[in-house]
Amino acid sequence: MIIYDITLPLRSDIAVWPGDVPFTLNRTLSIATGSPVNLGSITLSVHAGTHMDAPYHLDADGATAETIDLSVCIGPAVVIDVSGITEISCQDLAASDIERSPRVLLKTGAWTNLAVFPDDVPTLAPDVPEYLSNRGVKLLGIDVPSVDKIHSKDLPIHKELIRCGITILESLYLADTPGGRYELIALPLKVVGADGAPMRAILKGITG
Repeated sequence: MIIYDITLPLRSDIAVWPGDVPFTLNRTLSIATGSPVNLGSITLSVHAGTHMDAPYHLDADGATAETIDLSVCIGPAVVIDVSGITEISCQDLAASDIERSPRVLLKTGAWTNLAVFPDDVPTLAPDVPEYLSNRGVKLLGIDVPSVDKIHSKDLPIHKELIRCGITILESLYLADTPGGRYELIALPLKVVGADGAPMRAILKGITG
């Protein structure tokens, strides 16, 4: 069985959204200084690294991270290579068997230097969320920090995906994952009241 770890490593040099809380790992106890154990603490945004956006991120009445239906985060998925496309259209997705794999992960290859936050990222055409919803898609993931343009103020793609009932995963690591069908396991941390949650996400290779 082939397993692809599609989670970005959380480390001190990983870029975060400008103005957001940087990731830090603090060593609070150390065997080297006489403590019986090594012990650490972390500080991070709930949108650090690979994460899920809860509807509450954009809707004051939306669901928070701990209420997300985990069945959406586990099951058949398809990785679609859309490298080089700046606005991903319905036509770009039409050749993939989305109906068989209701979790769609988009491999753009657009964020290669994880220490530098991107100034621009590929995004979806406005009609893509409804196109996906009409084909039974329940989850959309992408390998950049946002499904909208970085400098967008209105975040229309986020809002349309949420309206369509599609869970959003961002900042996936797909560089080593070929396009194709997999089983996704991507479980967000159970952070009560949060507008998002970091996660460990993997893909298991399947056949057929």
